[in-house]
Amino acid sequence: MPLKSKPKRRSGCPVSISLEKFGDRWSLLIIRDLMVRGLRTFKEFQESGEGIATNILADRLKKLEAAGIISSEVEETDGRRMNYRLTKKGIDLAPVMLELLIWGARHEQTGAHCALMAKMEENRDAILAEVRRRWQERDSTPLIPEFGDLNL
Repeated sequence: MPLKSKPKRRSGCPVSISLEKFGDRWSLLIIRDLMVRGLRTFKEFQESGEGIATNILADRLKKLEAAGIISSEVEETDGRRMNYRLTKKGIDLAPVMLELLIWGARHEQTGAHCALMAKMEENRDAILAEVRRRWQERDSTPLIPEFGDLNL
């Protein structure tokens, strides 16, 4: 069996290499949903409101798993279902995701509640610690409400 060659990289730049692994919008939204919305299954991602096609979702989950950013495990109560989870490598993206949330809320018109975003901006370290705690404890309680849901 021939060995797979490593894909040729555009450059040795860490930003470029990172974007090759998770830089498309669907991958970032899957990471966001795992990290802050508590989603875990294919069906939950599909019904998240972003409108991702099933073939693209399946492809991105496969690519994120191959990159070591997420892992999958069989659902204990239903062996036909898979649960996805961030790996250590994936949870290390928490600071990046937090900054994207803050940047988007600051510079674009979004459905994010202003007071919530201000609180996240002021308490970055506490938010990141809570994201990591939830990951370590496998707590899938959403960290933030649905965007556009102003009933906090």
